[in-house]
Amino acid sequence: PLRGAAWGAGGGAVALALAFLPPPLLLLLLVVPGGSYRPVVIVHGLFDSPSDFRHLRAFINESHPGTEVTVLDLFDRGASLRPLWVQVEGFRRALAPIMANAADGVHLLGYSQGGLICRALLATMPDHNVHSFISLAAPQMGQYGDTDYLKWLFPRHMKSNLYRLCYTPLGQGVSICNYWNDPHHRELYLNSSDFLALLNDERLHPNASDWKRNLLRIQSLVLIGGPDDGVITPWQSSLFGFYDANETVQEMRAQAVSEGTPHLGGGGGGHWGSLPWGGWGRARTQGAPVTLTPPPRFTCRTHLG
Repeated sequence: PLRGAAWGAGGGAVALALAFLPPPLLLLLLVVPGGSYRPVVIVHGLFDSPSDFRHLRAFINESHPGTEVTVLDLFDRGASLRPLWVQVEGFRRALAPIMANAADGVHLLGYSQGGLICRALLATMPDHNVHSFISLAAPQMGQYGDTDYLKWLFPRHMKSNLYRLCYTPLGQGVSICNYWNDPHHRELYLNSSDFLALLNDERLHPNASDWKRNLLRIQSLVLIGGPDDGVITPWQSSLFGFYDANETVQEMRAQAVSEGTPHLGGGGGGHWGSLPWGGWGRARTQGAPVTLTPPPRFTCRTHLG
């Protein structure tokens, strides 16, 4: 019940968000020089499963007939609460044979929590051939906010004191705590986060240089998020923005984690752009057809090599 009420049916919202991408951008992401389409691999979000992405599969097949679309069927529903490094390892094993059969590379799309999993995959796979990474409504800089799913999972903990649970070995065994980023307890976050603090290179670790080099193998990055998200808090986390100690949002360029992003595409030859549209919000359904709540907005920030 939580998935429908608070998290939403991912596939319909994703399809609609991608439908609003400018056609040249969408074609650039999908097509290979020979005119065919690269395979698309999708990693679902918290409490989702592949069945939630039937709308997206239909949209891609209608827009680009013949495209191979795979929604990886792992860690569905309640299993999506397992520690993120455990999930990353499982998704790595599932992704490897798909990449091996795609000489021109693949496109990787991560929705919500799946966007963090995808970034960890890219960082820890030295031989990946992901061409484009599309991060849709993903808490790339973490989460800090009271939402319905959080109240359901942790009824005795509001955002102000959830750190007491999340920044313990027990809490780090739950996926949401792996990216809980409390701006008022920065030192505890840095010392206790087994996932996000490492992935963001906020805590020293021996693999940092390799992870950055692996991530920069991609040619295109698309970040999509918006203020009508209703779950990711702050919503700018989808665009690598986050709160400072005063809960004032600092944009991506102010974050240390963004240091390597201008070099995406190789040699610093890419460019950044932000595109605001009306168009989508997280669907709030109970297994019913996806409905959208007006007037939603989102921003697409892209880097193209």
